[in-house]
Amino acid sequence: MHFGDPGPGFTPNCPPERARGRGRAWYRGDCHLHTVYSDGRRLPEEVAAGARAAGLDFMVSTDHNTPASHGAWGNYAGPDLLIITGEEITTRNGHWLALGLPPGEWVDWRYRSRDEAYARFVRQVHRSGGLVVPAHPYCPYVACQWKFGYQDADAVEIWNGPWTYDDESAVDTWDAMLGDALRHGRPWLPAVGNSDAHSVPQVIGAPHNVVLAADLTRDDILDGLRAGRSWLAESAAVQLDFAVTGHGRQAGIGQTLTVPADAFADVRLTVAGVPGGTVRFITDEGQTHQESLPASGSGTVTWRATASLASYVRAEVRHPDPDGTPGHGNSTGPALPWGPMAAMTNPVFLRATG
Repeated sequence: MHFGDPGPGFTPNCPPERARGRGRAWYRGDCHLHTVYSDGRRLPEEVAAGARAAGLDFMVSTDHNTPASHGAWGNYAGPDLLIITGEEITTRNGHWLALGLPPGEWVDWRYRSRDEAYARFVRQVHRSGGLVVPAHPYCPYVACQWKFGYQDADAVEIWNGPWTYDDESAVDTWDAMLGDALRHGRPWLPAVGNSDAHSVPQVIGAPHNVVLAADLTRDDILDGLRAGRSWLAESAAVQLDFAVTGHGRQAGIGQTLTVPADAFADVRLTVAGVPGGTVRFITDEGQTHQESLPASGSGTVTWRATASLASYVRAEVRHPDPDGTPGHGNSTGPALPWGPMAAMTNPVFLRATG
């Protein structure tokens, strides 16, 4: 082996922190993506092209344990695509996403949960204005299952790539944490969903997050995710609107509706793009309403609640099982208890006055 002739020097070109937005609006983005700079097989230009093809407004670069790709993204960002820099930190006791790192910033990965080092790196990310997001917490691979707890996290990735039992477990754990946080007056943990795409045939943007943000900027997108003003979609073909109205007021995803304890609150979900799908409304008492969508995949489902009976309500939209049924919930064997997820929301909270 010998050294060849020197190649051209590398000049970093980091992505801008703003793209051409629509002001306060819903923006679609995948927050977990890999390139050839770690263990992915796609070049940065291929990832950016995939994000555009998926109808995304933003994406986050999260190569494993390195910021090496950060200086390449400025070549592929544009007015139509905001690219946010980050990292996936692959520790010996679980993986976590650092979203919104300043370009070039590195977060160490060489520790276990019993080493008491994780909190130090959480503080590093928070000082930089970024988000800490445990990734695929029930992934069965070696060193992937999450062992650090959730008290320092800003959100949790409960849907990672194609829908599997791992995701069902993550949703169940997250839902239990919602109720626990409300009982003890602690902050709640928003849910996110990402593709974790590395290479073909993994699909960029399947799933992704739809975030209500003040504009298409790094800080505004991170603020929307941090506040839970977001819902999760399998693709840009799925459209959704979810709100709760009562006592002359309305609250949307991630917000709180304050009403008298026994005043009726009308829950309304409008959805498109899920043919024959099943809508499920879930509160701290479990599933409270289920209704099928028509073959067209479009429809509006309503249900009536009170703050005395539900402290939050969230929505899931599921595909039917292969036999055309919505699933049975308590089935055993290789079949999932419900059909594959097509979309799900963060909760709307109900607070009783008086």
